[in-house]
Parts: sequence; C-alpha cells; structure tokens
Amino acid sequence: MVETAIDWATVPAFTVLGLDEIALKKGHRAYVVVITAQDSAGELHLLALLPDRTKATVRAWLARIPAAIRRQIRTVCTDMWEAYVTAAEEVLPHAAIVIDRFHVAQHYHNDVDTFRKQELTRLRKELPQPAVEGLKHTLWPFRKRATNLEPEEQDRLEQLLAHSPDLEEAYHLREELTNIFDTTRAKAAGIRRIRAWRQKVVASGLTCFAPFLKLLDTWLDRIANYFRHHQSSGFVEGLNNKLKVLKRRCYGIYNLTHLFQRITLDLEGYRRFRPTPTH
Repeated sequence: MVETAIDWATVPAFTVLGLDEIALKKGHRAYVVVITAQDSAGELHLLALLPDRTKATVRAWLARIPAAIRRQIRTVCTDMWEAYVTAAEEVLPHAAIVIDRFHVAQHYHNDVDTFRKQELTRLRKELPQPAVEGLKHTLWPFRKRATNLEPEEQDRLEQLLAHSPDLEEAYHLREELTNIFDTTRAKAAGIRRIRAWRQKVVASGLTCFAPFLKLLDTWLDRIANYFRHHQSSGFVEGLNNKLKVLKRRCYGIYNLTHLFQRITLDLEGYRRFRPTPTH
C-alpha cells in the first residue's frame, strides 16, 4: 500500500529542504505547496503537499517535523515568497535560507527582456525598412546565454544591439550578473561582486533594472546564501515538471491525498516495489 502521508522512518537522512508551489488548475490561483527533501545521494523525496501557501500552514507543518530531523536540516531552498521564508526562519533558525538563483535570474532577465520589447518598438518606428528586416528573429538570440549562441544567432544579435547602445549595455550587464552566479564560491565575495554590479547599473543610467534593484535591497543576504554551496531549487523544479506531466496524464488530480500517493508512487515505486531478483 502507498502511504497517504510521509512516514519519517522511511526517509533517508537529508540536510536540504525545498519549498515551492504548483497550481492544480491552470488559470486558477489555487496553489498547492510542494515540500521535498534531497538526500546525500541526490535522490528526491516528497515530504508533503499543503493546501495553501500561507505562513500559518507552512509553519505548522514544519513544526511537526520530528525534532531530530529538524536539527539536521542545514539548507532551505525557496523562492521569494515571504510566507515560506519567515516560516522557515522561525522553525528552522539554524538553517540557511537560499533564494533560488533561477527565480532570481527570471526577474533580471524579464527586466531586460521588457526593455528589449520597448527598444524594438522604438526602432521599428525610426529605422528604414531594410534595417527593420534585420531585426527579425532576434528574440531567442537575445534571450540565450552568449556562450550558447550559434554563429547565425550571434550575427542577428549584433545587428540588434548595434542599433541600441543602451540595450547592448543592458544585455552585457545581464550576462555579467549570470557569470557572477556561475563563478563565485563564497558568500562574502558574492555580496561584494553583486554590490559592485549594482553600482555599475546605477552609473549606467539604465532604468530597466529598477524592479530588480529593489528586489536586491530586500533579498540580497538570502540570495547570497547560494554562493556558499551553490544549492538551488533545481531538484524541486524538476519535480514540478513531473507534476505537470502527471496532471495531464491523469486529467487532473485535485484530492491532495490521492496526489500525494500518485507522486510517491512515481518517485519511489521502482525502488520500493520492484520484483525481488531470482537466481
């Protein structure tokens, strides 16, 4: 029989906890909180599905984790949802709260992409038609990382940036920040490099990063916890992708008990129920 709730005795030792959410119905804001753990072997374990993402609900569940297991948790990976962060800090004060770098990247990428759209609108009005034709098919070359561009994509990107020095500067600042996340290996160094990057943005006069700079003012310390061990919510996001496939395959599952069993079976089924080898 597949359990309807976590049996702590069956969960291998873990130090990393993940908090994220998924909408059970597309277009509805009825979020289910997905709480997972990653063990030392990198295996993912579903711990709970919570019916809402309020602080009270998340905090109450975290407080029910057996005390011995709570003490071993060293990292909590999450996004910038205040309820997750404050609940985790109150119940797990010894754990580092890591704001997922990919959620962070989504914010500054979106800021620059919004600026790209604004500049394209301006350039289409100001440039002659032959030059406007050269701006087509530049969306993906602009969004991709510079190191992943094919030669033809690089050419298209350069045509776009040549017409907008401000957009070119924003693009390079975006890539510089991504490189900071890729290469920094200590929290203090990460904070120092991000602050230096922030100063460059302010000095540039660009306003497209304004929403992200405001976010940094609030979350920098927890964002910089990423640089300690390069922990992220990648393992949680991987599960979320599985959940989306599962919802489509089952034409939707809205009962959390059944959903917990279905996910547990998908994650643990082979390990727990495979036939015993015969000789």
